[in-house]
Amino acid sequence: MKRSVSLVIDRTACDGRGVCSELFPERIGLDPWGYPIMDGDDIPPALLDHARRAARSCPLVALHLIETGR
Repeated sequence: MKRSVSLVIDRTACDGRGVCSELFPERIGLDPWGYPIMDGDDIPPALLDHARRAARSCPLVALHLIETGR
């Protein structure tokens, strides 16, 4: 079984500070109001440490890493 990791945003908790996009610009952009936009693709192993750092650094704990088995 292949395991994959993706990022999920709790949009009700996020207030658009943009910390996540500064720490993980490879996968997170910002809309005109400063809220994160993600492509929804799985995080490749080479970028997993960056994704973890972004999730840990979210001041409102609105960004989560989800691991699934596919």
